[in-house]
Amino acid sequence: MLDSLLAIGGLVLLRDSVEWEGRSLLKALIKKSALRGEQIHVLGCEVSEEEFREGFASDVNSRLVYHDLFRDPLNWSKPGEAVPEGPLKALRSMCKRTDGVSVTIALDSLSWLLWHIPCVTLCQALHALSQRSVDPGDNSPIAQVRVLGLLHEELHGPGPMGALSTLAHTEVTLSGKMDQTSASIFCRRPQQRATYQVDPTTHLTFNLHLSKKEKEARDSLTLPFQFSSEKQQALLHPVPGQTTGRIFYELDAFDDVDQEDPDDDLDV
Repeated sequence: MLDSLLAIGGLVLLRDSVEWEGRSLLKALIKKSALRGEQIHVLGCEVSEEEFREGFASDVNSRLVYHDLFRDPLNWSKPGEAVPEGPLKALRSMCKRTDGVSVTIALDSLSWLLWHIPCVTLCQALHALSQRSVDPGDNSPIAQVRVLGLLHEELHGPGPMGALSTLAHTEVTLSGKMDQTSASIFCRRPQQRATYQVDPTTHLTFNLHLSKKEKEARDSLTLPFQFSSEKQQALLHPVPGQTTGRIFYELDAFDDVDQEDPDDDLDV
């Protein structure tokens, strides 16, 4: 299972719960990536560095670069830097200097980041990391970048969960029965660009085009705001010495003119 999760890059969501913790799976994936010769960057937020490194062999710990937010979660030691944009920005710069080596970035956890960063900002940062587009003007060689994000799904509503799920290439949901843990894996295929164009007017229930007869009827139609011949002559050839205004009224097809009772259309 570990090899299949590490087969492609992009964002891998590890969704755990109170009953079924996912940090053990996250550390197993980190160990597997380190043994494959990849660079490992860990953004630690919820446990100390000593606790996180516990259980790793020396060859794994030597490849692990740990960025500690657990000791100083509010960034009090560096008041001039933004919290948590600074660590994310540092990870981007480290990925630029990989010199073609594959990189695994472990976020422990995404839930902590969601508590401190707006969801939109976090999604933009994750997209930049997983798509290797952290700096459009940077041409340094970057190999595959994989982002492992531990997410405590019980702590978040459908909005953040849906946004992160849309970004993820792979989702692993931990569950189980009794003392047996199981993992449900969902892999999203990369979107392919269409090689043809679809006519948006296809399968409509109405016609957007006019026939020849309909065009002729439209062109011969007299619009209500067009001038009559009487009004045109009065405007083009005014009577000399006439200074009073004139009112031109053209009857509409629905006008009901009755001089005997002009108010017969009122309900009184």
